[in-house]
Amino acid sequence: MENLDINNNEQKNQKNENKNLFSAKFWLIILSVFYIISIIQGFVIISKKEAQVSKFKNGLTESEKDLISSTFIEKESVGIIPVYGAIYQDSSSSFVERGSQLIVSKINQLAKDKKIKAVLLDINSPGGSVAAVQEIYSAIKKAKEQTKKPFVARFGEVSASGGYYIASACDKIVAQSGTITGSIGVIFSLGNIEGLFKKIGVKSEVVKSGRYKDMGSMTREMSKEEREILQSMINDSYESFLNAVSQGRNIPKEKLKDIADGRVFTGNQALRLGLIDKIGDLQDAIDEAGILSGLGKNPPVKKAKKYALDSLIDILDSKLALPFLNKNSLNSPMLEYRWESF
Repeated sequence: MENLDINNNEQKNQKNENKNLFSAKFWLIILSVFYIISIIQGFVIISKKEAQVSKFKNGLTESEKDLISSTFIEKESVGIIPVYGAIYQDSSSSFVERGSQLIVSKINQLAKDKKIKAVLLDINSPGGSVAAVQEIYSAIKKAKEQTKKPFVARFGEVSASGGYYIASACDKIVAQSGTITGSIGVIFSLGNIEGLFKKIGVKSEVVKSGRYKDMGSMTREMSKEEREILQSMINDSYESFLNAVSQGRNIPKEKLKDIADGRVFTGNQALRLGLIDKIGDLQDAIDEAGILSGLGKNPPVKKAKKYALDSLIDILDSKLALPFLNKNSLNSPMLEYRWESF
């Protein structure tokens, strides 16, 4: 009788879970349909307006055409991309691009836009995983090489470690006098709960294919050989960081090593050390991008396109996917260009 009740309860729970999942998928499909319809309507409206403007302009003088063009047609401008918070790669279970992939998409988007004459990265980040930071750095380098557009980095409250690594690919760096930056280095953090396990009577058993397969395990002490392997990985990633900063800031590597020991600096200190180019705010950085691109001071600005339904999809994503994924693999140890205070 008890087994029958348990089976009935399990069936009811399964039905409720299936019902909730179906309901979420149903509303997602409805929203997707409305989204597609709105895009189609948008294209139709834009096409009609362009035809009307073209027809109207044919009957105008050249000066009147220039006036209309300067007022209604998209101007050449500086594109702005926000880089806020810790930088990690996105989970494959997300409905939309986020993390470093989203930033790379925006870099490519503005690089291809012929009306964008310079790109400004508005950075407020303590850094993140080595792979994610290097992905963004590479995207900037490729965009500069392919389009010859200038890139400017602007630092907010914090642009340390990986945040600074990204900026080193830019042509100019502008920061506030009190900005926290620097922290040039690599970190690999591991916990050790072996003592806790012993205290509560829990023992971890591992079956592995090779000697180092469980390297970094939290349930035992790290061996000398394992520490040496991890240190060699850290040294390799550190060398990449040094090369990026040395090349981007034109500072000899041997001189750079004197300050590339993980310490942080204020904006004023960074300026004296040659790590940034100018003390200023966001508008100063925009002006710098305008001057480099030939648009002059106070140029028009355009933010990278925010994808429709981003906020809504984020909510749905968290509701549907959170139980089934380990967000950004943050529970797994990884090499990081990150200021440890965050």
